[in-house]
Amino acid sequence: MSWPRQALSAASPTPYWLDPELPGHGGVRRGHPRLTGHGRAQLTVVGGGYTGLWTALLAKEENPGLDVVLLEARTIGGAASGRNGGFCAASLTHGLANGLERWPDDMRRLEELGMENLDAIEETVARHRIDCEFERTGELRVATEPWHLPLLREGSAAARAVGVDRTFLDRDEIRALVDSPTYLGAFWSPRDFALVHPAKLAWGLRDACERLGVRLHEHSPVVRVERSRADGGALRLHTPWGSVLSPRVAWGTGAYPGPLRRLRAYVAPVYDYAMVTEPLSEEQLARIGWRDRQALADAGNLFHYYRLTSDNRILWGGYDAIHHFGGKVADHLDQRPETFLTLSEHFFATFPQLEGVRFTHAWGGVVDTSSRFTALHGKAFGGRLVYCAGYTGLGVAASRFGGRVTLDLLHGRNTELTRLAMVRRKPLPFPPEPVRHLGIQLTRRAIARSDASEGRRGPWLRTLDRLGMGFDS
Repeated sequence: MSWPRQALSAASPTPYWLDPELPGHGGVRRGHPRLTGHGRAQLTVVGGGYTGLWTALLAKEENPGLDVVLLEARTIGGAASGRNGGFCAASLTHGLANGLERWPDDMRRLEELGMENLDAIEETVARHRIDCEFERTGELRVATEPWHLPLLREGSAAARAVGVDRTFLDRDEIRALVDSPTYLGAFWSPRDFALVHPAKLAWGLRDACERLGVRLHEHSPVVRVERSRADGGALRLHTPWGSVLSPRVAWGTGAYPGPLRRLRAYVAPVYDYAMVTEPLSEEQLARIGWRDRQALADAGNLFHYYRLTSDNRILWGGYDAIHHFGGKVADHLDQRPETFLTLSEHFFATFPQLEGVRFTHAWGGVVDTSSRFTALHGKAFGGRLVYCAGYTGLGVAASRFGGRVTLDLLHGRNTELTRLAMVRRKPLPFPPEPVRHLGIQLTRRAIARSDASEGRRGPWLRTLDRLGMGFDS
């Protein structure tokens, strides 16, 4: 048996961050009652992930007397917000290149807003004493193929042009920071990236909301929304055991649109996968020279993201993005052995010095993908309901910004945020099935061919570029 396969032999299917057997993970055991009976609230937030939690927290901080209810279909922080890589990036546009392609005139301000948003997250974590292992580490984006190098140089120059601190590193400079025989160069972003324990961030936001008086209900999926004519057009949200009547509703359900049918056209659920190693010894860490705990990702279209945890495990994820026909979402799809084996092979190709290290956890989860890879906002029921989704894997920090925009839209405010083109304009909708699934599969294959041919974009990817749906990692 090859070592990459053997290294997975005892990996738990439980997400590392949500494993209740690990020290400090007791927050997963806390529970909140189902919504029962029929009540009222001035604001109802649907979804107990980052978007919903930030929206509820910001609403209460803005107006402490506001009566806010949060409804979660399962457990707070149990979906994407509790099982992602914990990469807290300042970017609101899924990277600079994607933003420049879509909103070049706004990009300098969007980068400033993203940094302000990340600074505000750091301040909020400190003020509410949220123990989420927040570290302002910066990011290294590494070149592992010769054709990556000009892309990184161009990206560094474009970043400096809009005021982003980004430095190009040559082969020797990057290998002095983290040593892999695959590294040919990198760019270094020192300020616009942080790392968190994602589940602890969700649990900390949950606890802050509760302290401020938000009423939290788990295992309370919204199954129907209707307008109540007897209550001035307020919305009644029905769950299996009760309902709540609200004049305003913030919908932050990510890849789970529920009864909000219009959201299904704009968001496709895509599975992403990650693994963590056993804790590394000081000697093992010295072999790869990874001393400063930077976040890392490689520069391919199909890319890996990786980082150190607080107990010196390496989290390694990405590369595969799997869409199932009809947008199928099911618990058993969180496991995909062929993807884990691919990731393990790539891990040991990147760090051959670590052969003998085992993976302790391997898991997957659903990412809410939009055709432009950034969050979108929209209104329903005459503006009484505002939805936000589509972060495409970069929502740990951007979800707070999404919550701010959601509240501005719900209150009909004309603000700098609501005037942004990325807020005012929706992305192109995905086509219906079976065309949607076929298109996503064609795109995956075209991206793999692009990586294998030095980044050259074939006819399919060039067509998507012209339609404004071009993929850029």
